[in-house]
Amino acid sequence: MTTVKMVKLGTLIKPAKLQKCGNDDYPVLSMTMHNGLVFQSDKFKKSVASQDKSTYKVVHRNQLVIGFPIDEGVLATQRITDVGIVSPAYGIWDVDQTKIIPEFLEYALRCNRAIDYYKAKLRGSTARRRSLPTPTLLELDIPLPDIEQQRLALTTIHHAKNALDSRQAQLTKLDELVKARFVEMFGDKNYPYESLINLVLDGTSLSYGIVQPGNDGTGDMGVLRPVDIVDGKLTMSSIKYIDRSIGEGFKKTELDGDELLITVRGTTGITALIDGRFAGMNVTRGIAVIRYNRKKINPLYLNAYFNTDESQRYIQEHTRGATLQQINLSDLRIQRIMLPPLSLQNQFAAFVAEVDKSKLFAGSAVAHKPFDIEFFSKSTVQRPIKEV
Repeated sequence: MTTVKMVKLGTLIKPAKLQKCGNDDYPVLSMTMHNGLVFQSDKFKKSVASQDKSTYKVVHRNQLVIGFPIDEGVLATQRITDVGIVSPAYGIWDVDQTKIIPEFLEYALRCNRAIDYYKAKLRGSTARRRSLPTPTLLELDIPLPDIEQQRLALTTIHHAKNALDSRQAQLTKLDELVKARFVEMFGDKNYPYESLINLVLDGTSLSYGIVQPGNDGTGDMGVLRPVDIVDGKLTMSSIKYIDRSIGEGFKKTELDGDELLITVRGTTGITALIDGRFAGMNVTRGIAVIRYNRKKINPLYLNAYFNTDESQRYIQEHTRGATLQQINLSDLRIQRIMLPPLSLQNQFAAFVAEVDKSKLFAGSAVAHKPFDIEFFSKSTVQRPIKEV
């Protein structure tokens, strides 16, 4: 077998020449944790970027875009349009394509070993504001087989991803079925609206979680982060654990296992319902906890409403911040929720429960974490060795 060398990231990329949008009309791109760069219009069904895009950065095809938090894999190579623009907060890098295929580099930068490197090297004390110094980033070791072996590894990934995409398409159809049922039951109806704060349990409010959870350790308290919410569900594969004493000051967000979570930082408006498996855990600053009142609203209905275009428009219109986007809890508390009779909500919830059973079967083989390039490269090359 052929051995593959490891090289420093700094030998493969260099800072791109800064090019601002100015008065040019380029598509706005948004960064996602699981799908890389996407057209913002596809993500939000409308533009949520600032009306003044003159300071947005131009990014060309095959350039590398690095966002934050980097330890959650928020980075991607731009492969969807010849020219687009991204937030001024992102870093843009040129990739030496004579040495490495940009897509291969993206997988290498999002593999488990790279994520562990970022986590170990982050600087700063505030969660989700910790940064990775550029010189440290450039010291990351990258596996560098020859170009042909990179193509072989990517072909393997594409085959596996196509199979998973087929399963994901089944899940998408089921999601569309739920949305269609929602519109059929509640669209174009003159139902009253109620502020979200009036739909929570008496004596509770909306609260966000632990501001500084500290480093991941061997504690006994799980802490849920926005990255743990995937496709509207919580995944238990990468939950962070901390010492329970850290959470003592955040009793308001300690979970009972019967709440709705919504992201309020970064990519806002992503929701998930939790069950008893998560009782006793807590959440980070990026998540707000909603303790709904079942006598007023069905949680499955509330979760579905949050994912309607109407709700998402409100959330994105109230999401602010150039460096770190977030929605204030005060805006979330007064969000108006359509409130049909509880009996109709329960009918809709029963339908959702049946669809969820089908989704459980269809989604059993769908992987949510990024493909690990090292795993696939090992199918064609031997264990990586250091370059000397």
